[in-house]
Amino acid sequence: MRKKPDDNLTLNDRALLISRLDLGAGLDQTVVLRLAASTGVRNFGRRRTIYRGGDEANCLYAIVEGRVKLSRHDNVSGREAVIDILPAGALFGESALYSQTATRGNWAMAYESSRLLNFPMGAFREAMFEDRWLYDYTFKMIGQRREQAERRIANFALDAIPARLDKLLAEFSDRYGVDANDGVLIDIPLPHREIASLLGSTRESVTVRLNAMRRAGTIDFVKRKILVKHREALVLTSGQV
Repeated sequence: MRKKPDDNLTLNDRALLISRLDLGAGLDQTVVLRLAASTGVRNFGRRRTIYRGGDEANCLYAIVEGRVKLSRHDNVSGREAVIDILPAGALFGESALYSQTATRGNWAMAYESSRLLNFPMGAFREAMFEDRWLYDYTFKMIGQRREQAERRIANFALDAIPARLDKLLAEFSDRYGVDANDGVLIDIPLPHREIASLLGSTRESVTVRLNAMRRAGTIDFVKRKILVKHREALVLTSGQV
């Protein structure tokens, strides 16, 4: 069935998109419809900027299709630090709920062609107060992302690059992995420069380490994606349990 143009979406069409999101799984239908009445739908081509650091934080976004990269940029050097790559179904832009300056700290970019819902901050906040499911979902999500950030900080302080890379590949094999004949395929293109940014390393160092892992038989490369052949080896070497 052909997808309707966004301009032709009805209230019920937008409500159905919300219901299919992670946050919509337990939402009361009345709240879904009220959110849908104020929700917009936007499409972003690959590598198109959704918002920049310093932009006004006046709405939240949810990913209907595609993936979104969150990052921080240094204004002096221009360097980028990748924070995360979010899958379809995820909510982001939650700083609109708590930023004291009402501005974005992160940058958001479409990692691939993406279709997003945007929720005005006021409407989303009202829905949180009205529906305990949405309140709990959002509170838990913010807590999980804080825990993830704290783990990354600890990894930067305590681990060398090889251990950081092992942990990242183990994490991404859980989040994005699909079963393959020889292991688990991380079903997302991961250029070495993106991995380096996630690890706080250099592309050259990441390339050397990945090639060594390939020679050891721990991973392989399949059309710009990484096949994890022995996840247990990643877990053991990275110290995860």
